[in-house]
Amino acid sequence: MTKQELLQKADSLPLSPGVYIMMDKTGLVIYVGKAKKLKNRVSQYFQSGSGHNEKTRMMVSQVDHFDTIVVRTEFEALILENSLIKRHQPRYNILLKDDKGYPFVRLNDKAPYPRFTLVNKPREDGASYFGPFGGRHETRTALQAVCAALKLPTCNRQFPRDIGKERPCLNHHIGKCDGFCRPDGPDGVEYRKRMAQAVELLDGKLRQVTAGLRQEMEAAAEALEFEKAADLRDRIQALQVLGKQQQVIAGVCADTDVWGVYTGPVRCGAAVLHIENGDLLGRQTEIFPTAAEESVPEVLAAVLSQYYLDKAVLPREILLPCLFDGSDTFAALLTGQAGHKVTIKAPQRGERSQLVELASQNAKEEVERITTESERVSRTLTDLQALAQLPAVPHRMESYDISNLGSDDMVASMVVFVDGKPLKRDYRKFTVKTLTAPDDYAAMQEVLERRFAHGEDGKFPPLPDLLLIDGGLGHAHAALAAEQAAGVTIPILGMVKDDRHRTRALVTVDGDELGIQQSPHIFTLIGRVQEEVHRFAITFQREKHRKRTYRSKLDGIPGVGEARKQALLKRFGTVKAVEAASPEDLRKVLPAPAAQAVYERFHPKNSDEKGTSM
Repeated sequence: MTKQELLQKADSLPLSPGVYIMMDKTGLVIYVGKAKKLKNRVSQYFQSGSGHNEKTRMMVSQVDHFDTIVVRTEFEALILENSLIKRHQPRYNILLKDDKGYPFVRLNDKAPYPRFTLVNKPREDGASYFGPFGGRHETRTALQAVCAALKLPTCNRQFPRDIGKERPCLNHHIGKCDGFCRPDGPDGVEYRKRMAQAVELLDGKLRQVTAGLRQEMEAAAEALEFEKAADLRDRIQALQVLGKQQQVIAGVCADTDVWGVYTGPVRCGAAVLHIENGDLLGRQTEIFPTAAEESVPEVLAAVLSQYYLDKAVLPREILLPCLFDGSDTFAALLTGQAGHKVTIKAPQRGERSQLVELASQNAKEEVERITTESERVSRTLTDLQALAQLPAVPHRMESYDISNLGSDDMVASMVVFVDGKPLKRDYRKFTVKTLTAPDDYAAMQEVLERRFAHGEDGKFPPLPDLLLIDGGLGHAHAALAAEQAAGVTIPILGMVKDDRHRTRALVTVDGDELGIQQSPHIFTLIGRVQEEVHRFAITFQREKHRKRTYRSKLDGIPGVGEARKQALLKRFGTVKAVEAASPEDLRKVLPAPAAQAVYERFHPKNSDEKGTSM
């Protein structure tokens, strides 16, 4: 379907809540979204001048057709959207890890001695399922901790088959298991009682389990069953430690979840901190291969629905850096799912606001840890291409700057950046040859004409994908004139500075100014290029000026040619030191007549007096 046909179809949709499914020409689902009013939301994608970000524009360009599902309420739209996203894994949706990343805990209640196992997804097999939790390793570690706290077996022995067949394993001897494999050990009734307590822990009922054990302990103490009371005391203490451990079980025990989001140039990420009674119990992070064009509310809306809608246990409070469209509806949906009130807030000050900042910092550190330098550069160059509408990604860039002191020592520098990094072996220096008065525009045109004349003759590197000219529109026009004279077509951008000589913007040869301060990664790259080309030009200009100064003082001395001048500079270091040298010191470097001539050049008044001594 054409874009106009897609818009017409969207305009015919009802003003009802629902879910829309975008598909490409092969029928592959590439995006799933929800809407309070389908007609308004879907038609926005196909209207001209909608101001979409780069990711949305790319998605819309690939849409061939779409379907919609009308539902009765926003609740149903949320649930259906989450289900379709998990089923189709659309490439343009923000996606959490797959089921292998978020395992469930399975418990076969029908077995005489039920055990916990990890599975990828629940099934309708009569067993009980808990989760999803964090990574498989963390979940397995948490289960072992629960079993150790309740002194349940974690070995591979099968009960009741293996009871009494072998001696108890090491876990019994170190106090992590009560030895259910012993003939005189706890029976099946006790086993099921403790498994029920473990289930309560997975359901987030740490306080209830602890309170029940404490009542048992007190009753045992009153009955003078001190050994049993001590055993219960140890289990209570183990559960208290468990509640403070930074493991995946924290997500079950926590009463407050704190979310932070960070959007970087290559990826964005989210982090959730699990808090109980003011104590940090654990942290989870999610990294998504999407860039800074995703707004924080968009990230939160996408992540939270996938994260919470399948969970059996939910916190009482969720703190966010900002609210998102539909957050009230989402809170009401979670409240109905949890069986208790779930509130969603975006604190602006105080300790809770600081916790949100901490979560955002965690997200930022994880994103920057995972993102490589090459990925950052690749994204920066791609964004620069989009910003300046370049025909190709500017992997190779050349930058030019003019430097002079009046009409003397007019020079230019050429620096080369390949994939965002300086390639110093390809740097070149130019001395302006045709001008007798300062003229930056004419100098720029001359230098670039000479560069283009060389082309790729071996003396000069390959032609670049982009020319970055230090200066404004006038400098860019000078570069364009050089290109036209040479018959070369390379995109040109001028690098504009502000009143404080700092990088401010880019300018095209058509006079369009491109702001880069809102794109930190582009701003940083252009600033590096501009500083480097200016440094290289200034260094070369000062070097030429110094050499010219040396020549003006040492040139024309009888008997002193280029070789002897270099010998003097090598021996004394500077022309000023040569000027201060005594006749005896000069004769150590030059023959007597040449040494006398050098001395007389700098000491004309004393030449007669000193002449007889040489």
